[in-house]
Amino acid sequence: MTILKILGKTCGFIGYVIQYACVTHCTFEYLGDFVMCSGPSMEPTLESNNILLTEHVTPRLYRLQRGDIVIAKNPTNPKQNICKRIVGLPGDKVKGYFPRRSHIVPRGHVWLEGDNSGNSSDSRIYGPVPLGLIRSRVLYRVWPLDKFTSLQEH
Repeated sequence: MTILKILGKTCGFIGYVIQYACVTHCTFEYLGDFVMCSGPSMEPTLESNNILLTEHVTPRLYRLQRGDIVIAKNPTNPKQNICKRIVGLPGDKVKGYFPRRSHIVPRGHVWLEGDNSGNSSDSRIYGPVPLGLIRSRVLYRVWPLDKFTSLQEH
């Protein structure tokens, strides 16, 4: 085999690797991905180390609904993702902790709460969350396998 044939085959292989990497990146960035849930805020619905299949299309089209479980950037720590349920949409009246009063969810925001209300840092503490911080909507719990289930309410 000549050096040109080896170089040609190597470049061809590298080309395929780059193509597959681009397809994989676009799939995980724009369509959906897998997320590991951690912490007690969504118990008993979700437990630590559950792996979730999420999709990115619904949040980008602003088609989120009350009851959806979403992955969002933490409004108080953008390096951290949170997993919470949407309990309020723009215009809804909801209750917060601090100050302990009703709030109207403003346009372009949602009200997020953990299912484990006694052990969840959520909108009751930090207020409405901008839609721009919502990364994805949870579709299924895929791990552990014996607890595989749909997490969509509609």
